[in-house]
Amino acid sequence: MNSYLHVNNTDHIQGKEDAPVVLIEYGDYQCPYCKKAYYIIKEAQKELGEQLVFVFRNFPLVELHEHALHAAFAAEAAAEQDKFWQMHDELFENQQYLEDGDLISYAEKLDLDINKFKEDFGQDNCYQKIQKDYDSGVRLNVGGTPSFFVNGEPFDGNWMSREFIDYLQRIGTETYK
Repeated sequence: MNSYLHVNNTDHIQGKEDAPVVLIEYGDYQCPYCKKAYYIIKEAQKELGEQLVFVFRNFPLVELHEHALHAAFAAEAAAEQDKFWQMHDELFENQQYLEDGDLISYAEKLDLDINKFKEDFGQDNCYQKIQKDYDSGVRLNVGGTPSFFVNGEPFDGNWMSREFIDYLQRIGTETYK
């Protein structure tokens, strides 16, 4: 398996790391397809439960989405206060509102320390995390968002249909055999 597909200690992870199905998404908070994927992944998590570990990696398409990079910074600044997933969800659920003022409103809603959030926003550690995610995606030939990898293999099927969740369930079942 490509070393960039190993889950590491800087990844944002939901689920048990030893789950039989490892789903890595390279995503962009302003991408409308990533928003669709967000809801599909929520459904997959509900259906697969402990069989699935989900990893989100930043892949902001700045040439297409003017707010994608700042949204990624907001998620990483929230991560500094252990609220990455809450911000991740807030960003996708309010994707049409990603101006800087909106990002601060989300931080307030999540009860983050606003001064710390503003201080961390755009700091080198947040930038380095986003860049590391992005660079690993480039090395894996990610060309757009969302891009998925399942147990170290690119998923090239239809992720917008039931086929995706069925595929994940099948992988989980096969792993237990």
